[in-house]
Amino acid sequence: MKKLILLGACALLAAAQTHPLAQLIDSARQGPDTAGLADQIEKTIGKKGGAQVWGEDYLFVVPSAAPATVSIDGQPAREMQRVGDSGYWMRLEKMRVGVTHAYQFFADGKPLGNRSDVPGYNPDSYPKPGVSQGKLSEKFTITSKIYDGMKADYWIYASPGVDPKVPAALMVWQDGQTLINGDLSKLRLFTVTENLVAQKRIPPMVYVLIAPGFSPDGKAMRSVEYDTVSDRYNRFLLDEVLPEVEKLYRLRQDGYSRGIAGESSGGICSFNSAWFNPEKFARVHSTIGSYTSIQWRPDQKQDGGNLYPFMVRKLPKRNIRVWMSDGADDLENDHGSWPLQNIQLANSLKMRGYDYHFRFGQATHDSAQAAIDLPESLTWLWRGYDPAKTSEQFEQDPSEKDKPYYRVTISNRDSW
Repeated sequence: MKKLILLGACALLAAAQTHPLAQLIDSARQGPDTAGLADQIEKTIGKKGGAQVWGEDYLFVVPSAAPATVSIDGQPAREMQRVGDSGYWMRLEKMRVGVTHAYQFFADGKPLGNRSDVPGYNPDSYPKPGVSQGKLSEKFTITSKIYDGMKADYWIYASPGVDPKVPAALMVWQDGQTLINGDLSKLRLFTVTENLVAQKRIPPMVYVLIAPGFSPDGKAMRSVEYDTVSDRYNRFLLDEVLPEVEKLYRLRQDGYSRGIAGESSGGICSFNSAWFNPEKFARVHSTIGSYTSIQWRPDQKQDGGNLYPFMVRKLPKRNIRVWMSDGADDLENDHGSWPLQNIQLANSLKMRGYDYHFRFGQATHDSAQAAIDLPESLTWLWRGYDPAKTSEQFEQDPSEKDKPYYRVTISNRDSW
């Protein structure tokens, strides 16, 4: 069995000196010619550039052969500084936290890539003094019979308080490969989890961080796994993946003690799992969910996620709790409208009395909104959890019942 390795951030005072993001911001603050700054950028932001945040400091970086500028929150583009003699350009700004900020890079007056968003993290997304750290396993790989020889990687994270011999609460996170780098990943999932467990706002949990698989001929299986409306992915998790996880950690078997989470296609995948097996996954964390027609195949009688708003309204109610979020600038393409489908699904959940919460911001198809929400969303999803129980009838909050349905207005063009 592969050895578990200790993860987690140092205490906050030490973090100010040792955390790589704190070090990066400190180096950038000293100026663009600071020795080793380009190397720090590659390690913490990556060669493609982007943004990282520590406190109120936001560092924007882009690779460009020509002088670059950055527009933040739709404001006129501002000059960036060249990092030493490298091909990187940077700008350091102090900005508001607790919100998302939009940014767009330019060179020679032309956009460099697409607009993106950066989260202004809340306090529980930073390491805190005295908080215990969780454990992340090395990578495991599974070969699936249910998906005809598909290979998929996964990791197992155990939060503080998990005893391998005592059945633990569980969350399965789709696109797990994007979460394993700790605070260098946008969600900062491990730090948030450790802070919330320490505050007893969520129970100690085992996370299964699973990556999309590849078929024997190398075909990416992500959309087939995530966007298909059927119980096939559930059978993969329940019959193949989780039995392997239980060789390391015992897991609670009741849906009350299990959640499932994902973004984009991973978001609909999570809702799909709870829809088909609410007795195994009763808590859903869906952000920028792809409730669109990506895998709709009417000629093959295969349903697509675009049908979920209507299935929720007309099919028997499931006993599940659902956190959803999306942004007004999310995708619009031939598969459908991400913002409109999320709004439609939220209204359907409200109509049928589901225990749900919908957060709607301005962000694009991006993790930024999910990142600033994560301490709140996990707390909301697991509120009232009692390890002595194996079930609960989830009911819509009375305050939600008193609110109206979501209504849409046009904000970016003349509506006539």
